[in-house]
Amino acid sequence: MTHKFVAYYRVSTARQGDSGLGLEAQRQAVLDYLNGGSWELSAEYVEVESGKTEDRPKLVEALKECRRRNATLVIAKLDRLSRNAAFLLTLQAEGVRFVAVDQPEANELTVGILAVVAQAERKAISERTRAALAAAKARGVKLGGLRHDLSAYAKQANAKAQKVRAEKADRFAQDMADVIQDIQNAGVTSLCGIAKELNARGFKTRRGGQWQATSVKRIMDRL
Repeated sequence: MTHKFVAYYRVSTARQGDSGLGLEAQRQAVLDYLNGGSWELSAEYVEVESGKTEDRPKLVEALKECRRRNATLVIAKLDRLSRNAAFLLTLQAEGVRFVAVDQPEANELTVGILAVVAQAERKAISERTRAALAAAKARGVKLGGLRHDLSAYAKQANAKAQKVRAEKADRFAQDMADVIQDIQNAGVTSLCGIAKELNARGFKTRRGGQWQATSVKRIMDRL
């Protein structure tokens, strides 16, 4: 099975971008890392940007291509993405696998350790809250409204989760819009035909599977 990768390189100045200074070293590091096994470098993106900003259009394009092709984002150095932990967690939320050549253990799973720490803190807060409520009850304070409040919070959390899922589905539909339009412009208009062409071009569904007429219809309905 061929594993697909999308490479992202970042240089800090326009001079570096024009001259290739630093860029060739990054590209070579990526190729050395991928050397061996069955792999395909589907695309490469070069960003000329300061490390102090998170406004990176080429990175957005690279993430979009990863989602389209169910590929892994590969970078030469971890700081080529961001030195901002919150940004790495945002990347994790994008649902895109990534690997840094200089720190291959630091991928979309390990950055989630920070989220686990936050979750542990929330759990500690919850336990302290329960202890405080128990103490209040022991003092004779009535807590009749607590169950209703928890139910409301649960409904809010469920609604938020549904919204996040819908937003991800809408974003993927937008990612695929121009590809489907290109196929239609080539004269393929049936759902089965579009699905067959998407599979032939190497694109995967949002869940990484093969395209069917029904999955194409879902995308087009969202568009």
